Amino acid sequence: MAISLKNTSNRFGMLSITLHWVMALAIIGMYPLGLYIDSLGYYDAAYRTVPHWHKSIGMLVLGLLLLRLLWRAISVHPQSLPQPALQQIATKVVHLLMYGLMLVALVSGYMISTADGRAIAVFSWFEVPALPALVEQQEDVAGSVHYWSTTLLIILAGVHALAALKHHFINKDQTLLRMLGATHEN
Repeated sequence: MAISLKNTSNRFGMLSITLHWVMALAIIGMYPLGLYIDSLGYYDAAYRTVPHWHKSIGMLVLGLLLLRLLWRAISVHPQSLPQPALQQIATKVVHLLMYGLMLVALVSGYMISTADGRAIAVFSWFEVPALPALVEQQEDVAGSVHYWSTTLLIILAGVHALAALKHHFINKDQTLLRMLGATHEN
């Protein structure tokens, strides 16, 4: 059976699955890239190009996050698989925290990049305009928020991945398979 673009009450559709995995790979890749940027000196060859990539990918991920949140709000969400009540609550809390941390990380990254009043050129395709500085020493404040929100997001993503593996190998349920598009419609 071909997987539908839309979610159903029993499974995620191709749009939800694609958004999940593209964003997961981008965010996981962006974290070490950001740490690498912090290690660069002014005279390093990558001093100009790598931050440009990081900012550009970040703006694209922000667009994907907004699309994902919109899609989540307007589409059917598959029914939760049976699990203990406490586990259901933990699942919801972790998902909300991950969405919140993604938004904080991306907005704080934007605030770092535009603190000097310059727009962000996204791979020279288009520009995201800067807003006026919102706080004093915006670059430093946003930098600290960005570092801690991304670090917490990566930790939470690791917990999320371990939970998916636990569901697959220990519980032997459909949790991971649903996000891989490998389950069957009931």
